[in-house]
Amino acid sequence: MRIAVVGGGPWARDTHIPALAAHPGVTLTGVWTRRPEAATDLPVPRFDTFAELLAANDAVSFAVPPQAQAPLAIEAARAGKHVILDKPIAGTLADATAVVDAVAGAGVRSIVTFTRRFAPETRAFLDAVDAGTFTGGLGVWLSGALLGGRYSSSQWRVDGGALLDVGPHVVDLMDRALGPVVDVEAASVDRGSDVWSVSLVHESGARTAMQLSLRVPARPTISQFRVHGPDGVVELTDRTTPSPECFAVLVDEFLDAVATGTDHPCDARRGLHIQTVLDRIAHAVS
Repeated sequence: MRIAVVGGGPWARDTHIPALAAHPGVTLTGVWTRRPEAATDLPVPRFDTFAELLAANDAVSFAVPPQAQAPLAIEAARAGKHVILDKPIAGTLADATAVVDAVAGAGVRSIVTFTRRFAPETRAFLDAVDAGTFTGGLGVWLSGALLGGRYSSSQWRVDGGALLDVGPHVVDLMDRALGPVVDVEAASVDRGSDVWSVSLVHESGARTAMQLSLRVPARPTISQFRVHGPDGVVELTDRTTPSPECFAVLVDEFLDAVATGTDHPCDARRGLHIQTVLDRIAHAVS
C-alpha cells in the first residue's frame, strides 16, 4: 500500500517514518508538511501540496496537532483515502464527529494511534483482565515532557496539557479493561503542575481513578495501570516495547482492516468515544 506521512515533527520522525519505511507491506512515498522547511532534513521527499499527496497515495498517516488533523483527515477520507489518525482525533468534539462522519460516509478504513495498545505487554495485561472479574482501576501517567525536551515546545500540548496528550492513552486502556466509560464522577486540575485527578464511572459500575501530568520531574516517565476486584489485582507498568515496534503492529492491523473491509476496534469511532470522555473531563474542571 502507498502511504504518505503528514507532519515533520518528532513523532513523525521517531515513529511514523521509520516504521512505515521498514514495513514490507508499505511503500512510503513521502511527506507533506505545512511548513516546507520542516521537511528539509527528512529521509523522504516532500509533496508540494496536500492535494498532490492525496493523488499519489492509498492512505495517509497523520502526525500533526489535533486542530490541524481534522480538516485534512476529512479531505483525505472524502478523497477515498484510508487514514491513520493521531490522538485526539480533532481539536473539538464537533470536529471529531465530523471526522467520523467523513470516514463512515466514504467507506474508508481508519485507525487511531493508541500506541501502547499495540505493545505485547499491554496485550498480555488485557488478556489477564479479560480472564477475571474486576470492579475498580487505576490509571497513572506522570511525565516531565513539558519541562524540557523535544515535545516541550509543542503548543497544543502546552495548551491542553496531559489531558489531551496522554489522557487518550489512559482513558482508552482503562475503558478497554473495565468497559465503556459512561460518566465523569469528579475531576480537578492544578494548572501549575498540570496534575489532573479524575474519577471515571464505567458502564459495568466499576470506577477508575486517573492521575496525569506532563509537568512533574519524572525521569523516566511513570505509567501504571491496575485493575482490582474479586479475582485479585492485575497490573501493567512495563513500557519497554519502543513506539516504532508498536506502530509496526498497528500498521499490520491497519492493512488487514483495509484488505478485509472491516473496521478496527481502534478506529475513528473509538477515537470519538475517547474524545467524548476527555471533553467531559475538560468541562468538569472549566
